[in-house]
Amino acid sequence: MATSSLAYEMPPDVDAVPALLDRLEAFADEAGLSPRAAQHLALVAEELAANVAMHGKGATFIRLAAVRDGTDLHLTLEDDGPPFDPLSAKAPDLEADVETRDIGGLGVHFIRVLTRGATYERRGALNRLTAVLDAG
Repeated sequence: MATSSLAYEMPPDVDAVPALLDRLEAFADEAGLSPRAAQHLALVAEELAANVAMHGKGATFIRLAAVRDGTDLHLTLEDDGPPFDPLSAKAPDLEADVETRDIGGLGVHFIRVLTRGATYERRGALNRLTAVLDAG
């Protein structure tokens, strides 16, 4: 299969996330992703974009790139908000009762579970999170 790619830029606004999901759905079709891979891509990208939109005070854009290369799906999300590594968050206590569990952390848990790996780096004035998912 040939390499397929997507480049998408959006404002850091929760109201812009549905348009991102529409574009990801179209990319998944064009790239021939399995339904499972398309769902994982949408969940990971939505979590990352929503996290920036809700917590990245001062960010002026979110830039997303997705590339399918054979059985690999590479997802990169960049923003120009303050430095923040979402992967540094501690794992949530999934065994705790809902009433006693800390709020938050499940999105990062999903990223860890749904990807083969994810890394964060601060590159100049940009936060960059890169994840590898299965395309099949």
